[in-house]
This record gives sequence, structure tokens and C-alpha cells, in this order.
Amino acid sequence: MSRRRPRYTPFTRTTNPLQSQDSARAWVRAGAAASVAGVAAAAFAVPAQAAPDTECMRAGISTLKSAGLLSSVAKNGVAISDAVALGVTVRDGADISGVPDPIPFNVLLADHRAGENSLFVYPWCG
Repeated sequence: MSRRRPRYTPFTRTTNPLQSQDSARAWVRAGAAASVAGVAAAAFAVPAQAAPDTECMRAGISTLKSAGLLSSVAKNGVAISDAVALGVTVRDGADISGVPDPIPFNVLLADHRAGENSLFVYPWCG
């Protein structure tokens, strides 16, 4: 007795033969909606942070040079009392409790580049 193999019939969607086309259309619609949302988000996004205030930083370096303090501050930082003696003040609302004393040179330069977001107000920065 020979056994017959069952006949292979391809899978067909009897309820909705166009379902694969509908799925593809749904993916295209979803992709289009996502891209429109991405373009809209990019168009209305907050502008990138302003460029660092290197002019203020350069003015601070010039001030240190003219006071003869640049090499000392670059090596050892600057004491807050020395900065105050040069006319530096704490910006209103700034919390400097975490600022080390003396302030390391790289932190001092970064604060100069921060512009309106700096912790200190420097008289040589316009």
C-alpha cells in the first residue's frame, strides 16, 4: 500500500486577499506620518545653544596678562578673593557653594565662555 503525500496548497487569505497590500500601505502611511512629525519637530525645535563667548574668555586672559597673573593662575587657579579684587562679582541668583577655591584655570575659562549662564559677572566682558 502506498501512501500518498498530501497535496501542497499555498496559503491564501480567504477573508481578505488584499491584506498584504493593505499592510504595506499602512507601513507607508506610518512612515510618512513619522517623517512629517520629525520635520515639524526640527522646524519648531528650540535653537541650538549659542556659540561659546570666546571674546569674553580672551578678554579675561588679557586681563590676567596685564595684571601679571596669567602663568600663576594657569598653574594654580585663582582665589575667589583675588577675582573679587579684579572686579569680578557673583551673578545674581548664582550658587557658588560648589565652586572650589581656588578656581582651576579650566573652570575659569569655561565660566567665561558660558556668557549669560556664567556664575560670575566679569567687568571686562561686555
